[in-house]
Amino acid sequence: MNHDHGHHQQDARLLGRAFFLIAGFMVIELIAGLMTNALVLLADAGHMFLDATALGLSWWAARVSAKGSDQKLSYGYHRFQVLAAFINGLTLVALVVWIGIEAVSRLAAPEPILPLPALAVAAVGFIVNIVAFRWLHGASDNANVRSAALHVMGDLLGSAAAIIAAILVYFFGWLYADPVLTLLIIVILGRGAYRVIKESAHILLEGVPTGVDLNAIKRELNALPQVVDVHHVHAWALTAERPLLTLHALVAEHTPVHSVTQEIKTVLNESFGIHHSTIQVETGPCPDDH
Repeated sequence: MNHDHGHHQQDARLLGRAFFLIAGFMVIELIAGLMTNALVLLADAGHMFLDATALGLSWWAARVSAKGSDQKLSYGYHRFQVLAAFINGLTLVALVVWIGIEAVSRLAAPEPILPLPALAVAAVGFIVNIVAFRWLHGASDNANVRSAALHVMGDLLGSAAAIIAAILVYFFGWLYADPVLTLLIIVILGRGAYRVIKESAHILLEGVPTGVDLNAIKRELNALPQVVDVHHVHAWALTAERPLLTLHALVAEHTPVHSVTQEIKTVLNESFGIHHSTIQVETGPCPDDH
C-alpha cells in the first residue's frame, strides 16, 4: 500500500507540473496563431487547451485515487483515474473532428501564414512539450497517466508539424503544407484516442482484465489436489494494474477451508498476478445454482 501511495504522489506531482507548463504556453501559442494565421498553431493551441483540461483532470484523479476506501466507495477511489482516461479519450476524438474539418477547408482554399513567427513559436512549443512528455513518461504506467501523456504527445506532433509547415512555406511557398501536416497529426491522434477509449471503457464495463485467462485459471485450480471443481469465476479490474477475481471452489468434506483458500490464493498471486481475490469454498451443491 505504501508503494502504491508513493506512485500516486509521484503521478500527481508530475501531472501538476505538466498542467501548469502546458496551460501557460497555450496562451502564448493561441496569440501567435491568431497573429500568424497558422492553422497548425491554432489547432495546437486548441489541442493545448484540451490538454490542459485533460492534465488538470488527470492530476485531480491521481490525487483523489490516493484516498483510502470509505462507506461510499468500499474499493477506494482508483476508478477515478479510469474515468479521467475515458473522458480524455473522448476530448481527443472531439479535437480530431474539429481539426479535421478545419484542415479539409484549408485544402480547398489554402491561406497564407507568417512563417518565421510561426516557426519561432512552434520551436518553443516543441521544447515545452518534450519537457512535459518526459515528465509523464517517467510516471507510473496506468491508463490515466498514459492518456495524459498521449495528449502531450499530440501537442509534440503538432509543434513538429508547425515547424515543418513554416519551413516549407518560407522556402517554397507551399501553403498546402499547413493542412496536409495537420491531417497527418489527426491520423496519429485518432489511433491513440481509440486505444485509450477502448481500454478505459473495457475497465468501466467490468471486462475481464487484459492478460487474465479465465479458462487457464480454472484448469490450474482444478488441478489442485484438494479442489473438486472451480466455477462462477468472475474477473474485473479497478484499474488496468489492479485485477480482481471471485470464484467458488467445491472441495471434499472435512477439507481444511483455510488451507485450500490459501493454496488457491497462492496460485492466483504467483501464476496470474491477481493479488486480491474472494474465494467461496463449498462442500456441497452451490447455493447460487438454480
